[in-house]
Amino acid sequence: MPQIQRRRRYPSDTTAAEWALLEPLLPAPAWQTKAGGRPEKWPRRQIVDAIRYIVDNGAKWRALPADFPPWETCYGFFWRWSRAGIVVGIRDQLRRRIRTNLGRCPYPVTLIIDSQSVKAADTVGKATRGYDVGKKINGRKRHIAVDTKDLPVMIMVTPADMSDRDAARELLWRLRITHPQITQVWADSAYAGQLVTWAQERLHITLKTVHRPKGQKGFVVLPRRWIVERTLGWIMHARRNARDYERLPQHSECHLTWSMITLMTRRLTRKDAQGTSRSMTLTTSG
Repeated sequence: MPQIQRRRRYPSDTTAAEWALLEPLLPAPAWQTKAGGRPEKWPRRQIVDAIRYIVDNGAKWRALPADFPPWETCYGFFWRWSRAGIVVGIRDQLRRRIRTNLGRCPYPVTLIIDSQSVKAADTVGKATRGYDVGKKINGRKRHIAVDTKDLPVMIMVTPADMSDRDAARELLWRLRITHPQITQVWADSAYAGQLVTWAQERLHITLKTVHRPKGQKGFVVLPRRWIVERTLGWIMHARRNARDYERLPQHSECHLTWSMITLMTRRLTRKDAQGTSRSMTLTTSG
């Protein structure tokens, strides 16, 4: 079955170099496996471009431009790849490649964690949203762990009323299971207290907190914390992430992960990507 081609026209579309990175990381089509099946009608690159368009522009799936495959098809791939762990796998493999290019071990041992509360749309049910008293935000909270090179290692979405300490227990458990090489985690003062002892005794992870200088008022750049805060800022450049619209927290995590995949592919395909330590940049559509 001949596949329908489309012209690249949106800033979120993959370049040839980006697609060369992403295509080998996607699962083989069913018809090429023992399971068998009909060949796919729509090229994988168009599916990925559609997902990146939704994340970058914040549009509804039903408002996907007509030059993309049908929105039902694109959404189906978005959800199946997320549920099967394909999206997280792509993120992790890109992170390892960047770290290797920088001359670092592909598996980080030191991480920085932080959280970010965002407002939730009416499509978010009461069961998965909450009110963050400190930030005065009714919505959800994103908990993110990055390495010392600002590369994402894990993203978790919870109701906004969940405290950082409670969420960190779950986040650190997941990190210990999926990344057993981690030995040290940096965080802000909200994670101090019994959590430090718990992480050391239960998970053998050294949790170190960074406190604001005494008497300091207003904004101040704190050691190590600025790395994860910068990554949270980059995530917000993708308009889909400026507010949480997803009924399921897993979908929110997937949108966040796709935005980071876009950042990492663009970082890898820059002319000076090999052997440099310059920060990631994100080209937005607006």
